[in-house]
Order: sequence, then C-alpha cells, then structure tokens
Amino acid sequence: MRWRRILGGVLLGALTVVPVIVVFYLVGELAGWPFFPFHVFEFVTRILPGSLMTFGIDLMSSIIRGLSLGPTAGTAKLAEQLMALAQFVAAGGLIGGVLAYVGDRGPFTRLPTFGLIAGIIMFLVALLAESIVGPAITFLGSIVWPLVVLGGWGTALGLLLHQYLFVRTEPADDDSRRKFLYLGGTALLAFIASAIGLGFLFTRRVSGQNAAVPTSGPAVPTPETTGVAASPPQPTLEARIEPVPGTRAEITSRDDFYRIDINLTPPSVDAGEWRLDIGGLVDNPMSLTLDQIRQRPAVSQYITLECISNPVGGDLISGNLWTGTRLRDLLDEVGLQSEAQALYIESVDGYYETVVIEDMMDSRTLLVYDMNGQPLPKEHGFPLRIYIPNRFGMKQPKWIVRMQAVAEAKDGYWVTRGWSREAVVRTTSVIDVARVPADPNQKVSIGGIAYASERSISKVEVQVDDGPWQEAQLRVPPLSSMMWVQWRYGWAGQPGDHVVRVRAYDGTGELQVTEENSPHPNGASGIDSYSFSV
Repeated sequence: MRWRRILGGVLLGALTVVPVIVVFYLVGELAGWPFFPFHVFEFVTRILPGSLMTFGIDLMSSIIRGLSLGPTAGTAKLAEQLMALAQFVAAGGLIGGVLAYVGDRGPFTRLPTFGLIAGIIMFLVALLAESIVGPAITFLGSIVWPLVVLGGWGTALGLLLHQYLFVRTEPADDDSRRKFLYLGGTALLAFIASAIGLGFLFTRRVSGQNAAVPTSGPAVPTPETTGVAASPPQPTLEARIEPVPGTRAEITSRDDFYRIDINLTPPSVDAGEWRLDIGGLVDNPMSLTLDQIRQRPAVSQYITLECISNPVGGDLISGNLWTGTRLRDLLDEVGLQSEAQALYIESVDGYYETVVIEDMMDSRTLLVYDMNGQPLPKEHGFPLRIYIPNRFGMKQPKWIVRMQAVAEAKDGYWVTRGWSREAVVRTTSVIDVARVPADPNQKVSIGGIAYASERSISKVEVQVDDGPWQEAQLRVPPLSSMMWVQWRYGWAGQPGDHVVRVRAYDGTGELQVTEENSPHPNGASGIDSYSFSV
C-alpha cells in the first residue's frame, strides 16, 4: 500500500504543478512578471560545476547534429526550455511523493499544512533564483504573486493527497487497483498533453532561431561602412564571382543570426531607464544614456562572429553589419589611469567578461547598438553589446550595463568554467553544398565559407575522395577584413558515392589546424567533410 501511495503522490504532484506552470507563463506574458521555472533552471545551471556544464553543452550539440534536429542554437535553446519545465514538474512530483510518505507514516490529517510548508519552501527557492538571475526583485511580481500561487498549490496538493490517498483508501482489491491505475493513467496523459502544449508555446518563442541556415545570392553592402574595416568599393564587390547556390548567405539576417547566452529567454531592457556606467581606474566616471551613446561618432563595419562551442562545420557562426561607437574613443573621454590594463564588463543578466588593453585600444572594437541598420533585437543584446576582432563570442558580452577599468584582467564567466582565457578565433573552413548537375557533362559545384577573423583567408583547398588537394576560387574581396569568405570549386564528377574535404590558409599562409579537437576549451579544429552521390 505504501509504495502505491507514494507513487500516487508523485503523479498528483507532477500533474497539479503543470497548471501552475501555465499560470506563471500566462500572467508573466500579460504582466511582465518573472517566469519562475526558467529562472530556477538558470540558477541551477550557474551553480553547477563548469566541467558538468561543458559535458552537457557538448552532449547536446552532438545529439542535435547527429540526429539532424535543426539549427544548433535554436534547437538547443528549445531543449533547455523544455528541460526547465521538466525540472519544475519533477520538483512537484518529488514534493508529492514526500508528502505521501509523510502522511503514510504520521497524521495524514495535517497534509494540507505540510503542503503549504512545501509550497513556501518552493517559493523561497524560486525567490533565491530570481534574486540571482532575474533583472530586479519586485514586491508583487517576485514575492506576493509567487508566494500565493506556490503556497496555494502546496495546500491544494496536501488536500488532494489527504482525500484521494488516505480518506478514500480501502483494502487492496481489484476495484482499488483499478482506481489507482485510472488515477495514474489520467495524470500521465494530462502531463503529456500539457507538455505538448507548453512545447508548442515555447517552440513559437524560438521559431526565429529554428530556421535553416539561410542561403542567398550575392549580398551588396550599404555604402555607410566606415573606419579601417570599411567595405571595398561597390563596383569591386559586384565584379566578384557568384557563390554556389545553397552556400550560406554572405550576410546573415537579424532573425537568423545565431544566439548563444546563459538565458532561456533574453532579458527585456527598458531603453529609457537603461544606463551604461563607466568607472574604476578612470579620471572622469560616466553614466551614459543610449541616446548619448548614439550621438557619438558612429562606425559601421561587416563582421563575422563565432561561438567557441561551434563544432567543425557547425552553424554557430554568422556575419552581418554592426554599427556602434569606438570603445577607444569613449575610454579617451573618461581618461584611463596609468594602472588600468583591462576593462571588466558586466551585463544585466549577470554575465561578465574582461577586455584586455590590446582589444580596448583596437579601433575596430565597438560598442554596438545597431544590427543590419536597425536597433539590436533583445535576443542579440539590446540596447548595447561589444564587438572585439579576433575573439570568440564568449569574450563579447551582450546587454552591457557596467564597465570598470581594472589593474589586471579577471577571469570571465566561461573562463571560470574551464574555457579559454584568450578565446582567439581559429581558422576554419566549411562545406555548405555540393550541387550535382542533371547534365553529366557539367561539373559538380561545391561551395562553402572560410574564416580566420582579422587574419583573413589567403587560400582554400578541396579534396575529393583520396585525390590531390585542389585550390578553390575565393569570392574576394570579402565585405570587410573581419568577414568570412565564400568559396567555390568545380569537380568533374564520376558516378558513385563521394566525400569532399576542405582546408583553408589564413592571410599569413598558415594552414588551419587539421588535427581534430573538440570545442572545449579553445575552439574546435579539424577538417570538414561532405558526402554526396553522382
């Protein structure tokens, strides 16, 4: 009897917490209040050991790529959201099981009180998570509302357990077993239906990140690019070779730009209340509004940004036009003191990283507020983020609110979790497509991209099967010195199954690292390959 009561408590706890999730979600959407299942999950991930987080990231990326579940960034974010919901449901089930166990061993008439206590404990955990990962604690949204909901849920759960598992429990017979199975089956079906519905809701929230890798024809930049990374003249760009159809677009749209951060949903920042505070080892500390930053001289430049966890041939890499103001100019205004050797940056979501003096003074390092000619979307750092040449995305915080000049560099969020301190971009090359023509007399068109950040790309070579390495055509010049380069190669195809490989050389003539290494801790390396049939 005891095990059936405990299992029944687990099922009731899991079932009854699903409506709580739905209520938190709907009210959060209407009132802008916190969605606690996500914040509790984010809190847990931030206190887990870095090695465990790295293992989870690598495993999730491998599963997504191995099963072809979709673009890595959007699919991983959706998976994390569903894991957060599952965690909250599991917590409800655990509480239900514990209450059933307590009721079986003691006075079950006090189960509603015990349930209220359990709900309050769950609220305290949610409040702790909100205080650490949430943007701000509010009396109604962060304290009163969740206390009422979770306390009420715990009390209701205790009443249900009291009524259905103890008061109405009879000696074990066929009828009671059937009732138990009906209860368990109904709870399971309700949970599955609710999970599907919630999955649909959250799929819609990340639908912009779940599109296929965008492909298009030649991209033409706007003429407003400026600075040392300005684009070549328009006639020069128009004279370049065409990319192979199916090669990823030279310019990534705002909606298709990859998104990797420590949040399940992006922070919402009020531009009117937002300020950038600059202090530390400076002569003239400042607190700037977004309008004051936008009024400074603007620089627009095409850039490619890559995540350090991007595997060889992965899609956690994008390129487009970013506009902002030079960090170096702003630091000249505040007056860096002689002891200042780094800039410690904090974000509204609790992320932090350090910019070394070399990057601080680089004229291409920007405080960015526009993407492809429009304000940054909140998914990509509105109202302000930083761009640093030659560094992986982990070194470039979004949603910046504070910068402190410091005497020595501090380890950033991911550095403390075992990732590279320097995070220098590795030379990489990717095959996007191999187009087999209908006419056997025509060549197979193979295309992709190569990238080495500020080091640029000097040569790309392609190998089909075990043949010799052959030089591909580069679509040069690129849109800027910090953009990827599209390439193409024509191969006189032979019937059968084939494998094509690619490798690239940077602007100094150095070959990319061909030894296969996983992304952790310094970024992935190795040769990308692509299988096709003629």
